[in-house]
This record gives sequence, structure tokens and C-alpha cells, in this order.
Amino acid sequence: MAASVEILLPNGLRYNQPTGLFIDNQYIPGSGDDFTVLNPSLDEPIITLQGASEQDVNTAVKAARRAFEGTWSGFPALERGNLLLKLSELIHRDRELLASIDALDNGKPYSVALDVDINASCNVFKYYAGAADKICGQTIETTPVKLAYVLQEPMGVCGQIIPWNYPFMMLAWKVAPALACGNAVVLKPAEQTPLSALYFGKLVAEAGFPPGVVNIITGLGSVAGKVLAEHMDVDKIAFTGSTETGRAIMRAAASNLKNITLECGGKNPSLVFDDADLDQAVKWCHTGIMSNQGQVCISTSRIYVQESVYESFLEKFVEVTKDHRRIGDPFHDNTWQGPQISKSQYDKIMWYIDQGKQEGARLLHGGVKHGDTGYFIEPTIFADTTEDMKIVREEIFGPVAVISKFSTVEEVMAKANDSCYGLAAAIFTENIGKAHRVARKLQSGMVFVNSSSDSHFGIPFGGYKSSGIGRELGQYALQAYTQSKAVHVNLGQKL
Repeated sequence: MAASVEILLPNGLRYNQPTGLFIDNQYIPGSGDDFTVLNPSLDEPIITLQGASEQDVNTAVKAARRAFEGTWSGFPALERGNLLLKLSELIHRDRELLASIDALDNGKPYSVALDVDINASCNVFKYYAGAADKICGQTIETTPVKLAYVLQEPMGVCGQIIPWNYPFMMLAWKVAPALACGNAVVLKPAEQTPLSALYFGKLVAEAGFPPGVVNIITGLGSVAGKVLAEHMDVDKIAFTGSTETGRAIMRAAASNLKNITLECGGKNPSLVFDDADLDQAVKWCHTGIMSNQGQVCISTSRIYVQESVYESFLEKFVEVTKDHRRIGDPFHDNTWQGPQISKSQYDKIMWYIDQGKQEGARLLHGGVKHGDTGYFIEPTIFADTTEDMKIVREEIFGPVAVISKFSTVEEVMAKANDSCYGLAAAIFTENIGKAHRVARKLQSGMVFVNSSSDSHFGIPFGGYKSSGIGRELGQYALQAYTQSKAVHVNLGQKL
């Protein structure tokens, strides 16, 4: 049995944090390299965990295969749904602890982790609990002497690799639909934020899932993640993270032509027209880039403002940024922005800020470290940017807005679509006809009209171009975790 360490959280909660791997409903020691999880608010160690070796990944995959082909494949769909509902109830019971854990190793404000991440995760598990017994095939009429029908069957063993920006919520987005469809799972959380995922193993066992249905392995992506993506006995790989890593996952998955779902990067535009409610546009654009420390794949970081309201927008945007809620300790009640996830991410963002200055963008606010400890960055605003600048072309994944002006719809559409990414976009206008016309022409998997960064468990989430392959959430995720089998029945035709 793997060890656990008691952790006293900054808000006074105590809990026992597992330090090993969760396989077959028990925690076992990992035989790979140990790694240390850091508190990004203080740049201090939280705990040292045991990483998974190639042998450990093999053990987890074998456990998932046994479960899939054994007890789990015989579970009635309604019973799968009941187990998912129980998980939702247990997550709700432990919501304050789970939010605290994510605030500790991710750095996001506790209030955001609780109100957004954990509450949303409860709803995701509830949604797929209700969907488990409603995954239906169809019959297809062909000729009077033939019956044809289609079965929707689970993929089998699903490898799932999740990012560090929404540690528990990304777990929910992947695990819940996979289990609803009858798959078994091997989950690999990000090495920066594995604590809530490891704790989740306790809830899986408590809910009553058969051993091996959910397995959780930790460690470096270059080791555990790579082995999982290449594994010949994994039927599907689902990944959320950077586009560069997504390409590597796709190459690795070619080992046995795994089914893949990739949710990757974005450099998402906001289009602010001169007929928009400017005050609302400013607030939504601010939330669209600065929330979650700017570490959001759908953050609308490229802001295009029609020239007649450009200067007014800039003035209001700077004021909202200056006056917005405090940057600092994630466990303080009034904190809105926490630290970046790691030193390497902090350094990357600061490098892009330096590039923006060197390329001639006008710095209106921020661009410097905030405070004396941790990886805090002042929210940063660049104006008068041009399409050839790195800060406009490349995903920064931090609290950095780049703003420029446009004159016509045609001009801004060309700029908005001139990207290798196509994840999300936002439109601000009071002209409903214009909103619909522009939405249809944007090369994005998601479009927000007079809002930003929306998601809902019943609505598909994903992008075009280099932003990924496939969709998560809603009924679309059920399609991603099932495969179609056509059955042709001869009712009497003789040769």
C-alpha cells in the first residue's frame, strides 16, 4: 500500500494526500522517478510524489483491460449511471476540500475553484449519469428481406491526459463521458497539479466502482504520458494541452491507430464593433483574457476594436484592469487573480512581454512581476499591435491582452481568421443580424456573442485547425467515446 502524507491547507482544512498511483481501486507505490509538486504562490514544495514507470503504466492498462472485459462490460447502463451519480454526490460532499487542493497546487483563487471548477464538475458527472442509459443505436430500413441496425459500443481502454489549468474540471470532462459509455480509464494528470486527481481515486473506490475501471497514474508527461499514448493496448487517447504536445500525442497514437480526441491551443479574437454596448464589451473582454490568470485555452487575447470607439475602449479597458479585484493569495476572499502555474510558465510569459515591447507595441498597463514571492504577473495590456508581432500570432497563455483597431467588417474578419488556431471567438454588437452573419464566417469551433469564455456541460467544446480534433461535452462526447457497429441481418433472401 502506497503511503499518504497529511497536508494542512492554508484555510485550515486537513487531509491525507496519497503519494503513489491509484490502480485497481488501491494506492500502490510508483516505481518511476519521484517528483515534487510546488505551491506557485510561494515557490515552495508542497509534497513529493512517486511517478509512474513504463512498467506501472503497463500495470494500469492491464487493470483497465481486465475491468473492461470483465465486470464492467456486464454492468447495466442504468447501474453505470447510478455510480456516476454517486460520484457527483461525493464530489459535492468534498467540494470545499477539492477546491482547496486545486487552489494550493494550481494557484487559482479558492472561490473560483469552488464556484466554477468543482461545482461544474458535479454537474458534468450528473449529466453523464443521466446519459448512461440513453446511448442508443438505430435501425435502418433497406429492403423488405433485410434488417440493419447500428450499435453504439464503448471504445475499450481510454488513456486520458489532462492539463494543469483546470485540474479537477478537466478530469470530470474526460472521465465522466468515458465511464457513461462503458469504457475503462487510465488517467494521467499534469505533473504540476496531480493532487486532486489522486484524491479522486478515494471517491471512485467509495462510490463502488469495480477495481480497474478508473486508474490514475502520475509522473512526467515525457515518461508516463508518452508510454500511455504509445501503448498498444490502449484503444483511445484523449488529450487537452498545448498544440505542440498534441502533435506529439497524435504521432504516438499512430502506434495502433488509436482513436484520438485533442483539445489544444488557441489565439482567440474578440471583435468589438462600434454599435456594441461598450461598457459591457470592456468587462467581458477583460474577463475573457484575464480570468484564471490568462491560463485558458479559450481566452480571447486578441482584441480588435472598431476605430471610432478604439481610444474610448482602451481607456475603459485600462481602468477596469486597474480597478479589478486583487491579485494575491488564492485563499483570500477578495482575490481574483492568482499566480502563474510555474517558474517556466512565468518566464515564458515575461519573454513574450519583452518581445511585445521590442516589436513596438504600446504598453498601457502591467508587464512586470507582482509582489515579492511566487509567480505573479501584473495583468498586461498592449495596444496598437500589428498582425506580424509574436504577441499577436502566438499563444501566450497568460494575462496579456493585445489590442488593435479595424475599420470594416471585411478587414476584421480577415484578421480574426488569419491564425493557425480556431478554437473560440467573441463578437460584441447590438446588431443581431451582424452578430449571426459574422459568427457564421468565423473559423472557430465556438463563438460567444456579447460574452466570453462560455462553456456548459451540454454544449460541444472544441476547435478548428490546429486547435484540435473532436469535441468534448454534451452528446458529442458520447460520440467520442463510442464506436458504431453495423449489423446486417438476412431475413430470408435466398441465393
